Amino acid sequence: MAERFGGKFSPQATPETQGQQPNALSEVAPRHPLAARPVWLVVAAAPFLFTAFGEPAAGLAVDFAAFAAIAAAAFVTREGLRAEAAFNARKVARRPAFPRKGLGAGLVGAGLFLGAYAPGAGFLGPIILAAVGVALYLLAFGLDPMRDKGMEGVDAFQQDRVARVVDEGEKLLAGMQDAILRAHDRKLDARVGQFIAQARALFRAVEDDPRDLTAARKYMGVYLLGARDATARFADLFSATRDAKARADYEALLSDLETTFAAQTRELIENGREDLDIEIEVLRDRLAREGVPSPLTVETKS
Repeated sequence: MAERFGGKFSPQATPETQGQQPNALSEVAPRHPLAARPVWLVVAAAPFLFTAFGEPAAGLAVDFAAFAAIAAAAFVTREGLRAEAAFNARKVARRPAFPRKGLGAGLVGAGLFLGAYAPGAGFLGPIILAAVGVALYLLAFGLDPMRDKGMEGVDAFQQDRVARVVDEGEKLLAGMQDAILRAHDRKLDARVGQFIAQARALFRAVEDDPRDLTAARKYMGVYLLGARDATARFADLFSATRDAKARADYEALLSDLETTFAAQTRELIENGREDLDIEIEVLRDRLAREGVPSPLTVETKS
């Protein structure tokens, strides 16, 4: 059944949606701009399946192995692009622990080598073809992130704690997003996406200052766990009954959660500014006692 899209410029736009982006789900899961490319690796490898059946047993096995290697390369490349998108979306992030795109390049090279190899024909031609394929792969997809981002001057232990809590929070948000899909209602999908964007703003604030983890931990754990479970129960009920009151209660819950998360995010940011002001004042006093003119100024808060 067709569903009408809603958003900032739609005829049904409400005062609440006037200030939002047309598609709130665009903020839910970071998407790599090259996310659609890996499927073309599978398409390019498909001829190996057709030629395999005209080969003897050994040739059939080699052609199947070539296709399987390139198809596996498409899978790990897709995962690598997802990891890179998540890396790019964060201000502070560690490089991916496993170089998935590097593995994808190796699998493409192996698949092309197997596909081009013929007994008695030598290895030079297949090696050259594999090298060209790897080069084209790297040109199309690039390398995995090789360095941590935003980690300079950050306590590694504290940042690891934050990373673990953020990862758990992201899993809860993903569970919440998956659960609401069972309600089969695009407006509810967008509403949950709006809350998830607000929750991620809190994540980013904690990543910017790991000292805020203690104050925000219950929001990133207990509250999100409750939100995910409530979403799952609501989606099951609403998909079966289309209960308008249950929908109104769930949307009210989302509004309360969003307001709470926004207030906590603002508080963390304001506390960070106050800490900066105090550090600047202490430094200015120390410079003054030592007779050094201080060029530092404190911004007046609006």
